[in-house]
Amino acid sequence: MDNQQLYDEIPSLDLADFTSGDPARKAAFVQALGSAFNNIGFVAVKNHGLTDELTKNLYDSVQEFFKADDAVKKKYEHTELNGQRGYVGKGRERAKGATVADLKEFYHIGQPEPVGDMPANVLPEEYPNFGKYTIETYRTLENTGRQLLRAIAIYLELPENYFDDKVSNGDSILRALHYFPLDPVTTPDGAVRAAAHGDINLITLLMGASADGLEVLRRDGKWIAITALPDQIIVNVGDMLDRLTNHKLKSTIHQVVNPPREKMATSRYSIPFFMHPRGDMDLTCLESCIDAEHPKLYTDMTAGEFLNERLIELGLKK
Repeated sequence: MDNQQLYDEIPSLDLADFTSGDPARKAAFVQALGSAFNNIGFVAVKNHGLTDELTKNLYDSVQEFFKADDAVKKKYEHTELNGQRGYVGKGRERAKGATVADLKEFYHIGQPEPVGDMPANVLPEEYPNFGKYTIETYRTLENTGRQLLRAIAIYLELPENYFDDKVSNGDSILRALHYFPLDPVTTPDGAVRAAAHGDINLITLLMGASADGLEVLRRDGKWIAITALPDQIIVNVGDMLDRLTNHKLKSTIHQVVNPPREKMATSRYSIPFFMHPRGDMDLTCLESCIDAEHPKLYTDMTAGEFLNERLIELGLKK
């Protein structure tokens, strides 16, 4: 696939090629993944581990929760957790540099079996299926993310298991998102469902949303719409992986635009999985990604320090 094709569409890959045991298929997957992440920052991946049944049950349970009264949802909003577990209400989060909050509410699920000082999950007791299916999805996508990071490690000429211990009991988050219906009269000027941003983490795994709206900024400055096919997830590079690789693998700017006026009264649901390492991972740029043509771009810091900095910028932490 040449660069023009990469500009025009999101490359489609099959994770079964990487896990097949066939060295040629595995190598081809690694190169295709690395090339895409070096160019546009997004790929579509099939054979990712999520079944149609799990996906349907997940979305049904998420929609059921978000249709609850605000008083019920607010029971699970714990501001002392800085938005890292439980419900985060409308108007709480804004994109880095944005002056108005995004038009959304969401719910965060973390490690099912937290270790150390990691907070436990906050699950809505009124909706047991919500906890059941979000936890099952979390475990599935964490495993998928681990495989993708192994492919990335090979592309970067690192040991295949380079990321394994760094993401074991990592700070990964499953985010159940509700972009609520909008009133064109009362919606604040400049407010959108999700303003342009890059993700904080190593990689993001995103199953198909309930409606259109996701757009990614191409390197030539044009916004293009992204929609996963029913059997695909979309995977993109986050800012932590961008930092680690000195911008060799590119965290792509993306946004969720408001729907056309005739669809403003409808909700949009989306469930990304943000693959984070443990807080003590060193994000210092890899020496192999620094040379005379690519001088070091970023200051040294740990994943925990970077996450803390971004939570403050997003308005989730003071």
